[in-house]
Amino acid sequence: MLTTENLYNLFQANPSISTDTRSITKNSIFFALKGDNFNANEFAQQAIEKGASYAIVDEEKYANDNCLLVEDVLSALQDLARHHRKQLKIPVLGLTGSNGKTTSKELVNAVLAERYKTFATFGNLNNHIGVPLSILSITNNVEVAIIEMGANHQKEIELLCTIAQPTHGIITNVGMAHLDGFGGFEGVKKGKAELYAYLKETNGYTFINRDNKHLLEMCATAGLSKLIYYGTENGNTIKGSLKNSDPFIEVEWTNHEVSSTVKTNLTGSYNFENILAAICIGDFFDMDAEAINQGLSNYQPKNNRSQLTKTETNTVICDFYNANPSSMSAALSNISTLSAEQKTVILGDMFELGPESAAQHEIIAKQAEQSRLDKIILIGKYFYVLKDEIDALFFETPAEAAHFLQENPVNNNLVLLKGSRGMKLESLLQYL
Repeated sequence: MLTTENLYNLFQANPSISTDTRSITKNSIFFALKGDNFNANEFAQQAIEKGASYAIVDEEKYANDNCLLVEDVLSALQDLARHHRKQLKIPVLGLTGSNGKTTSKELVNAVLAERYKTFATFGNLNNHIGVPLSILSITNNVEVAIIEMGANHQKEIELLCTIAQPTHGIITNVGMAHLDGFGGFEGVKKGKAELYAYLKETNGYTFINRDNKHLLEMCATAGLSKLIYYGTENGNTIKGSLKNSDPFIEVEWTNHEVSSTVKTNLTGSYNFENILAAICIGDFFDMDAEAINQGLSNYQPKNNRSQLTKTETNTVICDFYNANPSSMSAALSNISTLSAEQKTVILGDMFELGPESAAQHEIIAKQAEQSRLDKIILIGKYFYVLKDEIDALFFETPAEAAHFLQENPVNNNLVLLKGSRGMKLESLLQYL
């Protein structure tokens, strides 16, 4: 049976990791993971034939000289990442939260990269498989790493902390997300606070938004001591104010010594706190205001998160990477404040809300109805049950909505397009 130490020796000689035979690179190691509907042990030999040096398997019948046997492939991957992390003598920022994780991660990386050689989680590789892959992608020349940690149930952040072993941490916020897995909002707080518990245990540094009462409560419960505050009031390490958000965010901030203003390419006033967090982290790592502002002003949002897109006929806020009640409410509040002659919102169902689903969809639908919008389009089975209660256009599927938009084009509008990832609302962008 292959030990972690022996596997690490192989990894040092073959530092590319793959979990998909479609993306095998030469001299890599393939980990044959299992899922509910697949068993990659069956493709281990295929990975070798495609150029992998070794495949890691956990079924003896697939083992040979190049397909090496471990007790459990996923555990072997996670243990390998833990071992690699211990060799890295660098600060690692663990980042989690209900909303804004990926945007915050990208903003922090944009700032720190102005001075340091950084590594940041690629895309949304932020779960029990993605975090080990991220850690194993950190090379010796990296000076600081930003690791995004996602969760949809308790004990998951705790697990990811044992792999990423953060020296610094931030929870962007806690909100109404993954309620089904967490068991309600208090469960969300408990699950996210596992990062605070780890930082308490390891005497790490915590960045905290002092304006957020939930985070302050969680912080006090955890008994954290190494705290760096940011927010809108005096007494914070970084104090900031939102100067403009129509359509792009402009922030004025001070660190007690220097006052500065930065203009960004981000839309959505809800991103103010994410920007302030990045400023605070950059300041903590001894960056001057000019470098911090340059990182922020150069950052271009992507991946359909708060991304302002000009089509031939409309301006579209592309925010359909994901959605939950907290982020949906913030997006509706934001479009209400923006200047535009005509406004349309197209909202898709929110997933993983469990018993709260019906109530939360009704709350969002009513907020939309009260937001002084020219057109409201609600899509999906959870919204559809409200069709007799809310003054809006309802469609059960994006395909039905697409047909309507083809027949009834929206022109010269500011459009918010937002829904859970599984709704695939990107299919509607071509009709806007």
